[in-house]
Amino acid sequence: MLFSLTTQELMERPDLWEAVHRLRYKIFVEEMGWSDLQRPDGLEIDQFDHDEAVHQIVIRNGELAGYQRMLPTTRPHLLTEVLADLFEGTPPCGPNVWELTRYAVAPGFRDGKRGVSTVGTELIAGFVEWGLSRNVNQVIIEFEPMWVLRALQLHFLAKPLGYQRTYGNQQVVATLLTFNEHTLQVVRSRRNYSASVLAKGYPDRLGLRRAS
Repeated sequence: MLFSLTTQELMERPDLWEAVHRLRYKIFVEEMGWSDLQRPDGLEIDQFDHDEAVHQIVIRNGELAGYQRMLPTTRPHLLTEVLADLFEGTPPCGPNVWELTRYAVAPGFRDGKRGVSTVGTELIAGFVEWGLSRNVNQVIIEFEPMWVLRALQLHFLAKPLGYQRTYGNQQVVATLLTFNEHTLQVVRSRRNYSASVLAKGYPDRLGLRRAS
């Protein structure tokens, strides 16, 4: 299940807060080579972990398995403030457009076919469900160009906002993804799982494994 927490809610759970920021450091600094984010404490924290950010978390067997952060485009966000060379013209914004950032699947949970793990598809289904329930039908995401095709295969309308650039050791392109109920049904079909992935409240404390 996917839990959506505000920054304040995340901070009220120190185990989750530390796990989230360590996973982000592992993925974006150590794996992707974004050296500007290096810190001696091994935590990746930035100015966009503000009070309007939404942190979406997938827990599997007592461990943080996946994470992504949603940012409103009605205030400064990653694309406009840090990655401005990734868009041409004026980037889309509005209450129906959010930016999806820091998408991360923990190393031990990268199963699945075609490079998309089951945790990864749960994150995708989660932001679509979350968005549709809040009249959000578009997200901006900065990812590798191959993900544009993958998004189209899941029936997102995918529109690159500029040219691809090199960040760390990977190519990145800013893309606007538009989705609807049909997109959600396609994602669920690909996952072979038709129920909602959204959970309420907090997950169990990390390290606690559910009995099978």
